Amino acid sequence: MNNSRPLSPHLQVYKLPLTGIISITHRMTGVMLCFGLILFVCIVSAIAGGEQAYNDIQGFLDGWLVRLVYWGFIYALFFHFCHGIRHLIWDVGKSFDLETMDQYAIYELIASLTLTVLTFIFI
Repeated sequence: MNNSRPLSPHLQVYKLPLTGIISITHRMTGVMLCFGLILFVCIVSAIAGGEQAYNDIQGFLDGWLVRLVYWGFIYALFFHFCHGIRHLIWDVGKSFDLETMDQYAIYELIASLTLTVLTFIFI
């Protein structure tokens, strides 16, 4: 076997651009939202299951780790929403140059964090 062939770039060598990181994060938040929807269905079914089931789920949801996951879901929702707006802009055929894409990625991060913080303040 010939070992003098060059190796393909990999994650230790290749630095992902901001738009690539945002794209991967968008997919991850979509998966998180799917799990959040399953949790939401469990909560609603516990509410429909009567007082004992409601008390059980309420006891589970009062933990600090679950609350942290809850805020992670809220951030994922806002991030996914903001990235969806960016995709709508792309569907119109606008902002495909690299500089504008990077600016929109930063706006997207700021908007999703701001919406999450505002939700935290008002809830």
